[in-house]
Amino acid sequence: MEMTYESFVETLRSELLEATGYDEEMICYKQETEYPPTSGDRLLLKRQRNEEIMEVCALYVQDLFREYQNGWSMEAIVREIVERLDAIARSECFQRSRNLEDYDKIKEDLFIRLLNIEKNQVELEDCIYRTIGDIALVLYARMGELNGSSASIKIKRHMLEKWEQEPKQVFEEALLNTYFISPPRIYCWEKLIFDPDYAGENFMNLLCDYKLKKDVLGNCLSTTIRTNGAVAIFLPGVAERIGQLMGGGFYMVFTSIHEVMIHNEKSADPEELKKVLEDTVNETTPPEDFLTYQIYHYDLETGSFSVL
Repeated sequence: MEMTYESFVETLRSELLEATGYDEEMICYKQETEYPPTSGDRLLLKRQRNEEIMEVCALYVQDLFREYQNGWSMEAIVREIVERLDAIARSECFQRSRNLEDYDKIKEDLFIRLLNIEKNQVELEDCIYRTIGDIALVLYARMGELNGSSASIKIKRHMLEKWEQEPKQVFEEALLNTYFISPPRIYCWEKLIFDPDYAGENFMNLLCDYKLKKDVLGNCLSTTIRTNGAVAIFLPGVAERIGQLMGGGFYMVFTSIHEVMIHNEKSADPEELKKVLEDTVNETTPPEDFLTYQIYHYDLETGSFSVL
């Protein structure tokens, strides 16, 4: 007879305890409504590495239950989970995580990513970040490749004590790392559409007098990898360079976490920009890529960012 969802969860947990040899308290069930809320029910498999670091693997139980209902046996599900746990343990991501306690080993992998503060309140708890308006500049570490995708983790505050480093120094080094990991670029929309190999314009090259658009269309700023590229505007020297090329201050329209539109303050209407931003976010920006509904401004004379 087919198991109910509750019976499936209980049986799966019991089978995994036997297959992995984990202690009873190291595999626990968490419903999506329990704090902190998650996108689905999970089984959390925990392994204590030392007194301060615990490795956790989350299994989305509802997805596994659907596979069970579609004919996948409990034996096959447990075998697949154990094989994946073994693969993770052998992965570059897992091996690099062992360097987290050693600042000299991990410092070149530190970088900054942008998140909306209000939307990510739970995620940002105990994390290291700076705020500009409703944007959080969050400290991450690259963990290498896992299943063909780049993996990264947020750095928690207690790691600073372990590293015995000043927060300001760590953050400044991470900003500089981010610049070299994914250098800033200006993208022309027409070239993006017609040239698949288009790599953007290196406006930071001081030997070239790059011409920014000063009309209402603006300029698209991102990075060479174009993922999480909106951070480019906060990287060392970028805003100042754009201000110099613009001949003054400018507005920033963050259409997603991946890019930001730059508009000359002399030709753009901030109220109109706000309407365009709201329409763009509501119609085309995936929820997971949302950054802000606010229009930001950079003052070239003071070198400061502000929210309108």
